Amino acid sequence: MKESIIILGGGVIGLAAAFECRRRGHDVTLLEKVSCGGQASGAAAGMLAPFSEIEEDPDDFFRLGLRSLRLYSQWIEDVKKNSETNFEFSNSGSLHVVYHEADLLSLESRQRWQGEFGVEAEIIKGRELFDLEPKLSKDVIAAMRYPEESHVYAPGYVKALEEACRNLGVTIKDHLEEVTVKEWESAVLLQAKNGETFTADKLVISSGAWAKEMENVFQMNIPIVPIRGQICAYEINNGEVQHIVYSPQGYLVPKENGSLINGASEDIAGFNTEVTKKGIDRLVKWNKNVFPFLEGKEPFHSWAGLRPATQDGYPLIGKKKEAAHIIFAAGHYRNGILLSPVTAEIVADTIDGKEAEIPLHLFDPNRF
Repeated sequence: MKESIIILGGGVIGLAAAFECRRRGHDVTLLEKVSCGGQASGAAAGMLAPFSEIEEDPDDFFRLGLRSLRLYSQWIEDVKKNSETNFEFSNSGSLHVVYHEADLLSLESRQRWQGEFGVEAEIIKGRELFDLEPKLSKDVIAAMRYPEESHVYAPGYVKALEEACRNLGVTIKDHLEEVTVKEWESAVLLQAKNGETFTADKLVISSGAWAKEMENVFQMNIPIVPIRGQICAYEINNGEVQHIVYSPQGYLVPKENGSLINGASEDIAGFNTEVTKKGIDRLVKWNKNVFPFLEGKEPFHSWAGLRPATQDGYPLIGKKKEAAHIIFAAGHYRNGILLSPVTAEIVADTIDGKEAEIPLHLFDPNRF
């Protein structure tokens, strides 16, 4: 049945949900206080790397990331087609490097349990490793290689999602400055600072680190806080680095524009997105241990974004208790780009009354 839907928040999660709901035939209006993708989404390194990010247990968060990664290839094709734009999507694979023999045990353990989910993973050493990445430090003794892991150019992806939404007929209202939920219990009514009002059958909260502002509105605990992530970029020759490379200190991601993204330094700074010398120095101090050619090299660019982190580290995805027309899709921390296709699928399935493909108990927005 056709529904009218308001999506509050124009980051990657809100745009993805709007795209999926609209192509299923619903009327969708997206409301954004500033510009779409202007916060965490556009500042992300764009990694699609659930196997490297999730090391410990095959919980439902791992299943969520796995499903999203495997949706990505078709999803990207659909976004490009509907936006009539192109952007970088690289199936580069990743290397998770280690420096000590003792660390091989954790790689072997991860390889075993992830293999039960059909994850292709191999531990490589010696000449084979340095043939893949010749400029790696010789202190690296081994790496887990994940051929499926990929990355996108986040600003291009987010912009394409916005264009795809517009082309499909999503109404996007941005630069609204403030949006207030006036009614939600029996009807959905929101009002912008300029007095414009919006009504719908369903309301999706996808306002990232700002979702906590909804606590008083909905009389529920929404423990989402902004974590500042600082990132820098180096100029490199095309092909100088081939894979996403993870180390115990952080990650490096090569882009086709000749930049190497180095992230991320994290701290709690409220909603402050200022770049600090201390934050960037944390990155500069360790990256030469992965790629010695970076020693003494200055980043040409640095920036920061706010990552919406929940109290337990898991996103809020699903319906508000006793209010099935209020749906949350927020708190994705540093996995918003990765989880955008699967979150969009879950939001649209929830609206359509379909069962999700994976268990959602872990992400219940009422759990706090």
